[in-house]
Amino acid sequence: MIRFLRALLLPLVLAVFLSACASTGPLSVPGEARSVEQVRAILPHIDREFRAVWVATVANIDWPSEPGLPTHQQQSELIDILDRVRMLGLNAVILQIRPTADALYESTLEPWSYYLTGQNGVAPDPAYDPLAFAVEESHRRGIDLHVWFNPYRAGHPTAPDTLAANDVTNRFPDAVHAYGTQRWMDPGAPEIADHSFAVVMDVVERYDIDGVHMDDYFYPYAVRDEDGNDVPFPDSVAYARYGEGMDLGDWRRQNVDHFIERVYAGIKERKPWVLFGLSPFGIWRPGHPEGVTGFDQYEGLYADARKWLRNGWVDYYTPQLYWPLNSQGQPYGPLLDWWVGENVTHRHIWPGNAIYRADPGPNKAWPVQEVLDQIERTRRTPGASGNVFFSMQALRPDDVDLSDSLYLEPYAKPALPPPTTWLGGEAPAAPKLEARSLGGRTHVAVAPGSAVPVRRWAVQVLGPDGWTHHVLPAMERTIPPGLLQGAEAVAVRAITRLGYESEPSILLLP
Repeated sequence: MIRFLRALLLPLVLAVFLSACASTGPLSVPGEARSVEQVRAILPHIDREFRAVWVATVANIDWPSEPGLPTHQQQSELIDILDRVRMLGLNAVILQIRPTADALYESTLEPWSYYLTGQNGVAPDPAYDPLAFAVEESHRRGIDLHVWFNPYRAGHPTAPDTLAANDVTNRFPDAVHAYGTQRWMDPGAPEIADHSFAVVMDVVERYDIDGVHMDDYFYPYAVRDEDGNDVPFPDSVAYARYGEGMDLGDWRRQNVDHFIERVYAGIKERKPWVLFGLSPFGIWRPGHPEGVTGFDQYEGLYADARKWLRNGWVDYYTPQLYWPLNSQGQPYGPLLDWWVGENVTHRHIWPGNAIYRADPGPNKAWPVQEVLDQIERTRRTPGASGNVFFSMQALRPDDVDLSDSLYLEPYAKPALPPPTTWLGGEAPAAPKLEARSLGGRTHVAVAPGSAVPVRRWAVQVLGPDGWTHHVLPAMERTIPPGLLQGAEAVAVRAITRLGYESEPSILLLP
C-alpha cells in the first residue's frame, strides 16, 4: 500500500520540488518570436556543482530517528530526507551503511545493524532491503547515492554488546580490540583487510550505487588515560607477526595505503563508473600550509591522505574543513587552496563543511552567514567544485534560517554534479522531444536519442520573464505542463551518470 500511494503522489511531489528549484534570468534577445537557432544562441550554460549531505546512521544521528522502528516508519523517514534534499537544491546523499562492522542493507557477510532494528543481527520487520530502497528512491528524485563505510570500527558505545554470531568480534576475536569505549578491527591483520574489502565489493557488485565513501576513521583517534597520556593501540601481536622490522608508524600507514589502493582498483574492476571518495581530516600535517596548527592525521591516524590524492587512488576528496574562514590556526580558505594544490591527478575536490555548527541546537557556534561564505569561497577556488555538509540533522525543517538561506541564495538555481571525465564513457545523443496537447495544456514528451544510458534531463524553459532551469530524473519522460506555462521554447539535454551532457534539443512551443 505504501509503494502504491507513493506512486500516486510522487508526480505531484516532484512538480512542487521542480517549481521550487526553478530560477529566472533576463532575456538576451528581445522580441516575441524566435527561431530555434535564435533560442540556441541565448541558451544559458548549465551550472555544475556537487551539493551533498552526509546522512549518518551511527547513534541514529540522522536516520532512522531511533533503533527498531517498523519498516513503514523507516521508509517514511528516509523519503522525507530525500524529498528535503531535493527541495533544498542538493543533488547527492552520502548514506552511512556500515557504521560498526554491521549492515543497513541485506548482507551475508555482516549482521543487520542495531541502529536499524534495535538488535544486532535481526532483520527489519516487515522485511525489506533499506539500501535497495534508498537507491531506488534517490534515483527517482534525480539524486546520486553514495554509500559510506567505516572500514575498521567494530563497536560503538551507543550500541549494546549483544552481538550476532557473524559479527567480526566473534569471527575474528584476535583481530578486534577494545580501545577506549569502542572496539576496533586491526588494520594490520590480513583477515581484516580481506573482510572489509569483501564487504565493500559485495555492495558495489549488488547495488546500483553512484559512489563509495570513507571518512577520517582509519586507525582510531588516540585514547588517553586518566593522567592524560596516550594509550597505545593494542596491535603489538599483528606488528610482531607482519611488521617485518618496519618502523611502527610506517607499517601502520602502509596497511592503510594498501587498503585504499586495493579498494579503488577493486571498484574499477567491477564497475568503473562508481566513484570512490574519501573525506580525510582537514589537516594533512601541521605546517601544511604554513601557519596551520592542529591534529596530525599522518601520525595520529596513520593516514597519509596527501599520498592517496597525489597517486589518484580516489575520484573525489572531501577534506573535512570544519573551521571558520577567520580561524587563526585552521583557516578554511588556505587549507582548501592547499588540498587543491596537492591534486596533481585532477580529481574532484568537494570540501566538507560543518553546518551543524550553524544549527540552532546546543552546538551552534556560527552564524548562518559563515556557511554561505564558505560556499562562496569554495566557488571562487579554481579546482574546487562543490561542498558536502555534515549532517542532515542540521537541515531538518525546523532549522529555517539555514535551510531557507541555502534554498533562497546559493542553491536557488539547480546544478548538475561535475563530469568525471577520467573514467571513460561518452556523451549521449541529443534527446527526442515532442509537444503534445492534453486537455488544452501542452506537455513535452522526452526520449533518449541514443543507447547511451541517461541519468538526468537538464531542462531549460524560455518564458516571458526569462529562463527557468530544472533537473528531472531520466525515468521521467514528460515535462509537466506546470513547467511550461506561457513558455516560448524548451531546451533539454541528456546527462549520463558520469556527467557527460548531450547537445541540447530545442522545441518551439505554440
